[in-house]
Amino acid sequence: MDLFEYQGKQYFSQFGIPVSPGGAADTVDEAVAVADKAGYPVVVKAQVKVGGRGKAGGIKLADNADEVRLHAGNILGMDIKGHIVHHLWIERSSDIKKEYYASFTLDRPNKTHLGMLSAEGGVEIEEVAARNPDAISMISIDPVRGLDLETARRWVVEANLDEVAREQAAVLLVQLYECYTKGDCDLAEINPLILTTEDKVHALDAKVTLDENASFRHPEWEAFRATETEDPREKMAKEKGLNYIGLDGTVGIIANGAGLAMSTLDVVNQVGGTAANFLDIGGGANADVMAAAMEVINSDPKVKAIFVNIFGGITRVDEVAKGVLEALSRVNISAPIVLRLDGTNAVEGRAILADHLNDRLITEPTMLDAARRAVGLANA
Repeated sequence: MDLFEYQGKQYFSQFGIPVSPGGAADTVDEAVAVADKAGYPVVVKAQVKVGGRGKAGGIKLADNADEVRLHAGNILGMDIKGHIVHHLWIERSSDIKKEYYASFTLDRPNKTHLGMLSAEGGVEIEEVAARNPDAISMISIDPVRGLDLETARRWVVEANLDEVAREQAAVLLVQLYECYTKGDCDLAEINPLILTTEDKVHALDAKVTLDENASFRHPEWEAFRATETEDPREKMAKEKGLNYIGLDGTVGIIANGAGLAMSTLDVVNQVGGTAANFLDIGGGANADVMAAAMEVINSDPKVKAIFVNIFGGITRVDEVAKGVLEALSRVNISAPIVLRLDGTNAVEGRAILADHLNDRLITEPTMLDAARRAVGLANA
């Protein structure tokens, strides 16, 4: 479960992590009241679970109540990449001297926790990794031993944080790790973690993903669920029993197995495309499951091409082929379909599709060829 920024900051505060003074608001009057209490100048921030708020006009500086009223009125109800703004976070403006990055998440292959720290914050960590990978200091943390203050002190030095910020940052990292572990998070990220002109370190943003598997320990999480606006695509997929995550691209992805689905997203990106979703139909998918997956993909108006990538093991390729044809008979699929079919009963599956192939239903021999064709069609 992903939290809004304001919820993440409230969660951080439970573990002593310093954040900017402020509060949440759902109306213009509430926004003014929070701003008056926090003290001017303040920042009025749209609360949506998507990036690009600033560029969309969803983050505004206000020097007085009239400006808060103006900005809050404009931002509430704003559509930011398909997300309607229903909540605001109003916080005291910070004078920033330096921006850092800090996060904890799970390193599944190595069965450890992974900490990432960088003296270059304020931008996507992927951008930092691509431009200057040495700027990210990573540590593996044994879940049994945890993170102690001495280790955190060595870590902030290795990450080249400013000397004046190091002790405060080390203490905050231990607090963030406790939030991540004791708070049952899949991700606890601060970007940016700032050093102010008064040489104080605190979290200026909060990105928190809670581990749903731990919800039995946290009845208080129900309050977070009450504020969620479920993606209609994800709601439809859940009703059909599909493992689906909506994204913002133009190539719809269907694959069997989480690993293959992730690889498919990577290959689409590699050849210049963007994925519209992650959809894993599982290892034993039949015609009905395949048809349901196609219907969900077809419900997304951003999808310009559909890439079906199947490597049959438990999944029989002939059943997948039947599912594709079943979906085409049930629903008017708006986007062209590119299939890569291999593995169990692949010959039979291709034979089933042979008489139906055209410029809207295409097969390719390899994953790379199929990705190129799908991206080409999506970009046409």
